[in-house]
Parts: sequence; C-alpha cells; structure tokens
Amino acid sequence: MRDLQLGDCRLHLVQGDITREHADAIVNAANSGLRGGGGVDGAIHRAGGPAIMEECRRLGGCLTGEARLTGAGNLPAQYVIHAVGPVWSGGGRGEAALLASAYRYSLRLAEEHGTASIAFPSLSTGAYRYPVDQAARIALRTVLDYCLASDGRSSVKSVTFVLFTADTLRAYEEALSELARARESGSA
Repeated sequence: MRDLQLGDCRLHLVQGDITREHADAIVNAANSGLRGGGGVDGAIHRAGGPAIMEECRRLGGCLTGEARLTGAGNLPAQYVIHAVGPVWSGGGRGEAALLASAYRYSLRLAEEHGTASIAFPSLSTGAYRYPVDQAARIALRTVLDYCLASDGRSSVKSVTFVLFTADTLRAYEEALSELARARESGSA
C-alpha cells in the first residue's frame, strides 16, 4: 500500500530523492547542531545552496525531538524543516517518543506556516541507525494521528514520505498496510 486518505489529508509513499520533491515544505534529517552532514542532510544542503546553512547558523541548534524551519534556497520547496530524530541506543532511552515528537513538531511547523504539502524522509534510520521497520510504524502512526486529530482544520493536506531505497519503501508500505488494516478493524 502506498496511499491512504485520512479525512481531507492524503498520505503517500514514494521512492526517490527528497531534494527533487515539489512540496511546500521538505523535512531534513538534521543533527542537533544544524551543521549539515551526510545522507539526507548533506544532500539538502548541497542542493539547496549556502542560504540554508546561513539560516541554520542563526538558529543556534535544535534539541532532539524538535524541529526548526528555514527557507529552501535552491530547492523546489518553500521551506526546509530541520527535524532532529534520536540516535538508536537499543530502544530503552525514549527513542520512540523522541522520534514521534520530531514528526509532530515538523507537522506543527508546517501548519503554522500555512503549508498544504510536506515531504518527509525516514528520520533517524540512516547514520542514527534506528531500525527501519520500527521507525516506519512510528512515523506513519504519528502522521495518521495528526491528520485524524486535525479534523480538517490543518492547512496540511498532503504528506509524502520520500524514501531513498527500495528496502525502506517496502518497510513503509508494510507499516502503512498494517495501520490501514488496524484502522479498518477499529483497533487503530
């Protein structure tokens, strides 16, 4: 499953490069110093140009589980939301709550800035080693809860997960199918 309608919000899964995604806001898998790095973070900074880093320097960092917003520089988006997910430490240090918080924080920032569409990567599953299957369930459950709780009042009408590898896409597809089945059976 790659699509799910949640009230007036559509959730969509694709494999691709988030730096090419046409959305009002794209989310960056940032580090707490907002200094740029490898993976998604490095790709966004390279494609977006130096204007993004200039704004990040002025923000002074970001706590794990939170997010900050900048312009998008040369990217085909209006904003970049820099979300800091947790480093995986085995699951016993509040990683799940921090990961969900990073997604919720990003959605709230998108809504505060009136964006209709937001694109996420798979936060914390690269260099931070969060197990993809667990991260997918947390990410999708958080978005599902947010969309359903907004009851049409949010500006966010489209949420796309842009997943870099086929394996990551497959994990998200499986998690989305599980959530859809649970929702249909009334246990979600």
